[in-house]
Amino acid sequence: MKRINLMPGGVQVSRDPETVISTLLGSCVAACLYDPVSGAFGMNHFLLASRSLRHQSQPLLSEAGRYGVHAMELLINSLLKQGAERHRLRAKVFGGANVLSTHAGGQFAVGDVNARFVQEFLGNEGIPLVASDLGGRLGRQVHFHGGSFAVYVKMLEGSQKREVLAKEERYLDRRLSEQARTEESSITFFDD
Repeated sequence: MKRINLMPGGVQVSRDPETVISTLLGSCVAACLYDPVSGAFGMNHFLLASRSLRHQSQPLLSEAGRYGVHAMELLINSLLKQGAERHRLRAKVFGGANVLSTHAGGQFAVGDVNARFVQEFLGNEGIPLVASDLGGRLGRQVHFHGGSFAVYVKMLEGSQKREVLAKEERYLDRRLSEQARTEESSITFFDD
């Protein structure tokens, strides 16, 4: 088997039945899409449903693939280039744990937002959701097998859980700092 490790913000597609795409998730979500006729399959890994943590906030600064709508479109378009047909796509989604629920006084339920986003996106696009494991408080290790389109999930505990939590806290702190700097440097014009 050929294993591809997918990093946050990444998208990977293949038609090789010997390929396994793997990733580690906390509050992030991975969508595994496949076309059972063409054999094309792929996974994305997005960190946030959108570019802002609050509805009225300035955009966060990051790569497009880190955000749900962009990551989903990148994955779908990449699958179409591999010979998939949109009407045959099927989805399996994972992640969306609230590993950061105690961070910043419990202010952010990023996992809930991500999980809700991916379900709504698939529904709006008419892509059937055939399997999911979303929510909870534990991260996941996910393996998507190209030959059978099976997904194997292992819940993260112990040192792996602490590692995922530490990474997500660092990412959130960095994004909040960038957002605060953007808000401080913005200029607002008023009409008389």
